[in-house]
Amino acid sequence: MTVLTSGCATQADKPPLATGTLAAAGLVDVRSLVPDISENIKYAGSDNFVGAPVDGYESPKCYLLRPAAEALQRVELALRANHQRLLLWDCYRPARAVRHFVRWGGDLADQRTKAAHYPHLDKRMLLGDYIAPRSGHSRGATLDLTLMQCDAGGDHCEPLDMGTPFDYFDPLANTDSPVVTAAQRANRDRLRDAMTRGGFRNYPFEWWHYTLNPEPSPDTYYDLPVR
Repeated sequence: MTVLTSGCATQADKPPLATGTLAAAGLVDVRSLVPDISENIKYAGSDNFVGAPVDGYESPKCYLLRPAAEALQRVELALRANHQRLLLWDCYRPARAVRHFVRWGGDLADQRTKAAHYPHLDKRMLLGDYIAPRSGHSRGATLDLTLMQCDAGGDHCEPLDMGTPFDYFDPLANTDSPVVTAAQRANRDRLRDAMTRGGFRNYPFEWWHYTLNPEPSPDTYYDLPVR
């Protein structure tokens, strides 16, 4: 559940694909605004549904277009007043990473991550319903994250129980799933409330997925490596 645009793109309706440099595209490292924000950029390593580092992730960094990065900064600073913090899993995603996802989805022999990420689904169901040729992440204003509770000093932060791990291909990951416990639902609501106040909208099929509303660059997809 990491790629949001459904349907197959034809040559005629392919969106603009920006090239150049991250800086020229207006993509900024979130840590230039919040140096100590917590990150665990999943696709830069092997702890993800592909089971390997993903194309385009040359460094475990979070880049966003500046308006999205500044909005995220405001959310993070507001949460710290309540001894809470964000944990970032993915931000801007190069288009080449999405192509990697599609290739992985078509490799039915590779079932290494089934138990952790799609235990109740046949892998053949992932392409189309969960993995599509384009991702909103490639437009630079979408990110995946969770909420952490810290101690009174703002340290020793632990992720709240949201009912599923990140990138869990199952209806249980729907933000308003009726199956999760009351405590898990409350934690999802806390994250959604904080992000909504900051100007982000949730994708209702993934409790972890948020996009700045409105998007700064809704018609441009980027394919610049994360470095």
